[in-house]
Amino acid sequence: MMHFSHSLRRMRFLGTLIVLASAGMLACAETNTTEKVRQLSLQECVELTLKHNLDLQIDRFNPEIALFTLKADYSAYDPNLNLAGQHDYTVQGTRLISGGFSVAGATTEDEAFSSGLNGLLPSGGTYSVGTGSSIRDTYGQTLGVPFENSGGSVQMAVNQPLLRNMWIDQPRLNIRVAKNRVKYTEQALRLQMMQTLTTLEQAFYDLIYSRENAVVQGKAVELAERLVAENRKRLEVGALAPLDLQSAEAQAASSRAGVIAAKSQLGTQERVLKQLVTDQYTAWSGLEIVPMGTLSAPAPVLNLQDSWSKGLAQRADLIQAKLDVERAGIQLKYTRNQLFPQLDIFGTAGYNGASTKQNGGGGEFSDALYDIASRNKPYYTYGGSLTFPLLNIGPRNNYKSAKASMEQIVLTLKKLEQTIMVAIDNDIGTIRANYDQVKATRAAREYEESALDAEQKKLESGKSTTYTVLQVQRDLTAARGSEIQALDTYNKSLSQLSLDEGTTLERLGVKLEWK
Repeated sequence: MMHFSHSLRRMRFLGTLIVLASAGMLACAETNTTEKVRQLSLQECVELTLKHNLDLQIDRFNPEIALFTLKADYSAYDPNLNLAGQHDYTVQGTRLISGGFSVAGATTEDEAFSSGLNGLLPSGGTYSVGTGSSIRDTYGQTLGVPFENSGGSVQMAVNQPLLRNMWIDQPRLNIRVAKNRVKYTEQALRLQMMQTLTTLEQAFYDLIYSRENAVVQGKAVELAERLVAENRKRLEVGALAPLDLQSAEAQAASSRAGVIAAKSQLGTQERVLKQLVTDQYTAWSGLEIVPMGTLSAPAPVLNLQDSWSKGLAQRADLIQAKLDVERAGIQLKYTRNQLFPQLDIFGTAGYNGASTKQNGGGGEFSDALYDIASRNKPYYTYGGSLTFPLLNIGPRNNYKSAKASMEQIVLTLKKLEQTIMVAIDNDIGTIRANYDQVKATRAAREYEESALDAEQKKLESGKSTTYTVLQVQRDLTAARGSEIQALDTYNKSLSQLSLDEGTTLERLGVKLEWK
């Protein structure tokens, strides 16, 4: 939700983001170092990531920085107050003139004060109140005769462009672009959040897969070792050749190697998840992360047209591209306005005041100020000026460049829209294929389980061989691994579709608020 006040868009990212579909509040992100195992649901991982992921913490500053830039651009309308005071002292010595005569010297002292307030108007005009206003008191003696007089004035002046800089000028251009960039950085943060949470979700699924794969490899070891034990008994009674026992032992050793590889992969995947959910890795490094939940494959509900509509309306990068088009339009408007000649109207008005000391009275500051306040010595000026560049080469080519850039950015937006539609179409096709793969691998695993049970019974009755049983065991382990791999891939493809639709935050129950 966006809120605006006094035409300035005020935004502050809520340090923590609200997770609506929360499974419960986490007590604290700082982990107890004595804890060895930590169970985490996907929702808890989302909460931790939103609060502590370093990429998100870094990007949260960008909207705030953009807002500060916008506020700084409004400083173009800050009024400027000028105050000045000055004291002058001058002595002129005796002068000789023709005929041998001399003229007595003169001493003059002068005190002057001035003030003014000036600034820029939102219409592109300028104003000044008091600029040029001053009050001066001059006193001294010349030819031995003392004198004192004061004078001053107060005025107001306005200058307003009627063509160039009328509809938009540089300060208004900067402000509009800065507002645009505030929205842009908000979408950039939203995009980073969706990408980070998608990476998190897929890492969470990969962690479940890695743990289940370790279980699958462990079951393979159990099967192999059980076969070794059974074959050793058969060898002892002379019902089995030594080579068959060695084959079973080799299979068991290979299965144990598979467990080692699976555990190594599990550790790597845990570290991937830890990096996403914390900014204090040392506190998590010794923990074993146990993901809550299992990989499942609900039937997908897919609608290409609906997904296209979501993607073209909600994708953060597409909104950013539209903001780029908007910014180019602002720049084009400014460069077009610069094609016009400079036609300004101006006006100045004020009052003068003066006082000279005569017969012991007058000549003070207060007398001049009283004269100004009486408003009996007004003055004013008004007029216009036209500046017409004969060639106007720079503005004309700047406008052509801005127009070409606008067309280019529009085409870039169109290309991005098409890319999004293709990506969503591909995602839907991938999801359907992955769902079929889940069903196929499940059927294959069920078949291999039945086949192993049958072969073991045949081996017990002497109708099968150890080699055949070992082969079926390997096939069952591969089928189990393929099934959980297919489940992992299917769930990740669903999260990828959500990212391409721009609905990741809504799907995970994350509400992003600005104010």
